[in-house]
Amino acid sequence: MRKSNITDMTVGSPTRHILLFAMPLLIGNVFQQLYNMVDSVIVGNYVGANALAAVGTCGSMNFFCFSLSAGLSIGIGIVVSQFFGAKNERMVRLTIGNAVFILTVASVIVSVLGFAVCPHVLRLLNCPENILPDSVIYMRTTVCGIIFVAYYNGVASILRALGDSKSPLYFLILSSVVNLALDLVFVLCFGWAVFGVALATCISQAVSAVASAVYAYRRIDYFRLTKSEIHPDGKIIKSSLKIGIPVALQNCMISISMMVLQGVVNTFGEVVMASYTIVMRVEQLVQQPYSSIGAAITNFSGQNLGAGRPERVRQGFLRGTLIVLAFSIAVLPVFWLLGDKIIGVFVRGETEVIAIGSKALRITSVCYFMLGMIYVPRAVLNGCGDSGFAVINGVMEVVGRIGFAPILTRIPSLGFWGIWVTTGITWTITAASCVLRYKTGIWRRKAVSQKES
Repeated sequence: MRKSNITDMTVGSPTRHILLFAMPLLIGNVFQQLYNMVDSVIVGNYVGANALAAVGTCGSMNFFCFSLSAGLSIGIGIVVSQFFGAKNERMVRLTIGNAVFILTVASVIVSVLGFAVCPHVLRLLNCPENILPDSVIYMRTTVCGIIFVAYYNGVASILRALGDSKSPLYFLILSSVVNLALDLVFVLCFGWAVFGVALATCISQAVSAVASAVYAYRRIDYFRLTKSEIHPDGKIIKSSLKIGIPVALQNCMISISMMVLQGVVNTFGEVVMASYTIVMRVEQLVQQPYSSIGAAITNFSGQNLGAGRPERVRQGFLRGTLIVLAFSIAVLPVFWLLGDKIIGVFVRGETEVIAIGSKALRITSVCYFMLGMIYVPRAVLNGCGDSGFAVINGVMEVVGRIGFAPILTRIPSLGFWGIWVTTGITWTITAASCVLRYKTGIWRRKAVSQKES
């Protein structure tokens, strides 16, 4: 049995642990974002701007459907990281055993509901009738793959909780290559258009789920469970849900706010919709360093609080803040100088889309540090088990997007530019609330492993 990728982050340099953990995760997250970016590039260049708008308008609803399994996976990973930091191997194994029940039930429920209600939700989002059929096809196809997303996220979250951020990377690379190959075959050879890119995504997600599960069982002893460890345990399920559900609710509220914002975007027509879709894809890529540092800090915080070392948690917060600041400053000139070139990758000959998208990138890029400072304190709070604040944090994003977008877009001098101004304001108020919560120090008393002991 080999455990070479498992890392104890309760000893050694916090900065080194965070960076070494985050780098493979960053590469993996970039490949994961390539799912959406490759879909957008292929659809935009070989199917058309309307098809790109159809795929884009599903983005917030997709995020909503995936958020429950993602949030529960994070909750499971946090529980595992705290027990691992406390050196309680039995509870690590029991938590892994219960993860199967939690993720299966959640993903089936979300898939069925998402498939049933997506046409009605898309109409509520003011989806134009000429792209509604393609949007429904894309949405219904992708929700069928939620169970694969849930299983992959669950295995990956547990591996990361054990300090292994490298292995999930390999499976994401594999699935990204499969996704790209199938996109080209289904769209260019078979002419399946929007359905083709959605089907390619589902198949590639299934590949990553199966590959990660097989690897974990064969290489990590914790995954080789006995019959006594594969049964529902009320306490473990309660602990996982207590952390995972608030995170999932936070993600759901963020996605609801994004859907409301998408509804505002849709009122400005296909050109603005296509521009918004491209900018959102680019910013999803920009967020990956922040997300990777955040995931590293989540697991670093979980292990160290589980080991009773809150001073190292504080060190992780400070190091993460400095890293986020450096990255935010570094990327700012890129979007100000090369924004039109970046947008032009996604569409050919659509000069209006490129002009709107490049200016939108300049507007939001000045707030990237605020975006990063959502991830760092939120990661500490989640890793320490203070996930109840995640609901409040989600409310802040809902208030920001729902409150500002309708007002700002009605100002004549702003118009649809108010969409991206709203984004910057929302990041700022959400970051402020996260930092204030961290400063209270409530997270010190939230360790699940200490309560179980």
